[in-house]
Amino acid sequence: MLKEFRVDCLNVRVYENRCEMGKAAAKQFYQAVKTKLKEKEVINIIFAAAPSQNDFLSSIKEYGDIEWDKINVFHMDEYVGLSITEKQSFAGYVKKMVVDNFNINEFYPINGVNADVDGECERYAKLLEENKIDIVCCGIGENGHLAFNDPGVADFSDKKLVKVIELDEVCRNQQVHDGCFATIDDVPKNAITLTIPALMSADEIICVVPCETKAEAVFNVVKGDISEGCPASILKTHKNARLYCDALSAKKIV
Repeated sequence: MLKEFRVDCLNVRVYENRCEMGKAAAKQFYQAVKTKLKEKEVINIIFAAAPSQNDFLSSIKEYGDIEWDKINVFHMDEYVGLSITEKQSFAGYVKKMVVDNFNINEFYPINGVNADVDGECERYAKLLEENKIDIVCCGIGENGHLAFNDPGVADFSDKKLVKVIELDEVCRNQQVHDGCFATIDDVPKNAITLTIPALMSADEIICVVPCETKAEAVFNVVKGDISEGCPASILKTHKNARLYCDALSAKKIV
């Protein structure tokens, strides 16, 4: 580890590269799962879906004694109009990286092709109400978003757990930078997202943020005000949140 410090309630850990970062986050995930399964028979975990999570999720495979059959898997967001079978689908990513690799208890994907989008939001919100979230594994967007709660959309006091939003241009461009779409015109304009209160309701948050493209967002989270203008800054208020960075994403804060 290159550096560790605390900002408000947020524990920040910086590693030399994204491989070491991913391994450290996976170790924390393992410990969190073990702790929660001493308290509950079945636990509920929300995963992010993005290339930034690859090292973390791959490193989880090293822990062969995780009782996945006692874990329900949720995810954070999904494009409106995309099926789980399409390569850009976030539900499809979580299925490929988590569900297909482990013998989980239940997987609850957001249905991006449900013609009743509001009804889909209500369906998923009910699942979250019925299954108290224990752990959130997330990243941070280039614009500081959490899930698809972009600046201008994020509401720290949102009354909803799940909602439909319009993606901003920075967010849509990030999907091109990540290699998910060839051009911004290919990126859907709307998505279903879990809200900030839904994510912050978890007992523990493990936030994994590599790459130089996230350096400005990490700086704004760590050094800036807690503001909906940088939605991920809300992490500084969570009683048990950790931010894992590599040297590139942390270059403006170390």
